[in-house]
Amino acid sequence: MNDTAIRAIPQRVHLVGVGGIHMSAIAKVLRSRGHTVTGSDLHLSPMTETIERLGVTVHKGHAADNVDDAELVVYTSAAHEDNPEIAEARRRGIPTMKRADMVARLQEGKQVIAVAGTHGKTTTSSLIAYMLKRAGKDPTFMIGGVIRDFDTNAMSGEGPHFVVEADEYDRAFLAYRPHIAVVTNIEPDHLDIYGSFEELQRAFAQFLSQVDTSGHIVACTDSPPVQACLPPRQAPSPTVGDDMLYPVHVVSYSLLSAKADWIAENIESKGVDGLSFVVRFQKHFWGEVITQLPGVHNVANALAAIAVGEIVGLSKADIIASIGEFRGAARRFEFVGEANGITIMDSYAHHPTEVRADLAAARLRFPGRRIVALFQPHTYTRTAYLLDEFRTCFGDADVLFIADTYAAREEPEAGMDAPALTDEIPHATYAGSVLDAAKVVAGALRPGDVFFTVGAGDVELAGPEVLRLLRESESDSSAHPEALEGRRSDERSPTKDT
Repeated sequence: MNDTAIRAIPQRVHLVGVGGIHMSAIAKVLRSRGHTVTGSDLHLSPMTETIERLGVTVHKGHAADNVDDAELVVYTSAAHEDNPEIAEARRRGIPTMKRADMVARLQEGKQVIAVAGTHGKTTTSSLIAYMLKRAGKDPTFMIGGVIRDFDTNAMSGEGPHFVVEADEYDRAFLAYRPHIAVVTNIEPDHLDIYGSFEELQRAFAQFLSQVDTSGHIVACTDSPPVQACLPPRQAPSPTVGDDMLYPVHVVSYSLLSAKADWIAENIESKGVDGLSFVVRFQKHFWGEVITQLPGVHNVANALAAIAVGEIVGLSKADIIASIGEFRGAARRFEFVGEANGITIMDSYAHHPTEVRADLAAARLRFPGRRIVALFQPHTYTRTAYLLDEFRTCFGDADVLFIADTYAAREEPEAGMDAPALTDEIPHATYAGSVLDAAKVVAGALRPGDVFFTVGAGDVELAGPEVLRLLRESESDSSAHPEALEGRRSDERSPTKDT
């Protein structure tokens, strides 16, 4: 049966891969709208526990019986065609649908604000959703990360706006017809899906071509590929003179070009308190903004959100206050804990550009302290086709450990594994599995260090484990202070020591 043939959403919906960040968002919105929701996942997690508390029935593992009396089966892009639940639904004639098509169905009747880009889309879409919610607009949102201020990745609201993180993986964002489309940047990624950077750019161009003709594109001029993907300009007409016009209104923002509509200048670090900057709109002073978010890259994300806030009619006061209050998304430069004078942080960065930006932000936020990083490569193919960038993106890490690759959907022969990547980075040390790496890291840390887990897989598990080991060590040391003194005198970092 054609996956997109159904317009109405039936009462009983089954979600294959319900524990994923995007699929769990679907579950939350469906439940909020009164649907009966079941789901399955290979692994149970805090996210599946969360949606179970909302009334979703979650099955561990995939089996035909899980479909039960579902009237629609929605499946994650990671699910294979031979998945027993998808196969059972099709055998019984139950309609099936990919998750992006389901998100598009949930958007119907709303003014869609879709945020796309290789980097920054989670933070930017979260900030836009936070702005709207704080201003009393009661938006619906579905984000690829948990918004710390709301402790959720999705919410169904009664307001007119639907904020969605428009993911390019598996061409998911091509299911959307946004009224406002934000594109933060475009760089090579997901080439296992697209085959080439040119094909990826074509997908972004198609996404932008689907924006309402009465809508807006918010585009970063600092990314030339974004500019290349803007819709073709209309031919000049005698009534508008020689200027060429886009079929939709394009609003630009930039950290580098004074010609953009929205620019930021006088960017100043406030250490652990974030950044301040001055915003200008079309060369005129707009306001002074303070953000808790780390790194200059988040100033660009804030500019994109400011542009959207102005387009939808939020007051300047609400926009500025929202940016100042917003605490970001989970796993985006997130504080994990502190022990023995060591600060533990977590970063979702998995593309070299993101890694470089977060480590640079760490230098700004923690000046004078040693930065220790544990990086978990995400997929073998990404490691291989971005190898040149991976060789150089860890420059701001004083000490670097590499954990085993998070394979996701891949087999090792698809690209390059973690030991091979380690050999390509002069100051890197291979540390094995995530939990083995936690033990290695805990033994290498010393008071004053800042330790980051870096990656999009399960490397976040290392942070709490390192924290546990450090606190255990702290407890032992307080009981036997002479042992701590002896250990300190013999400390040596196994890798680069600055």
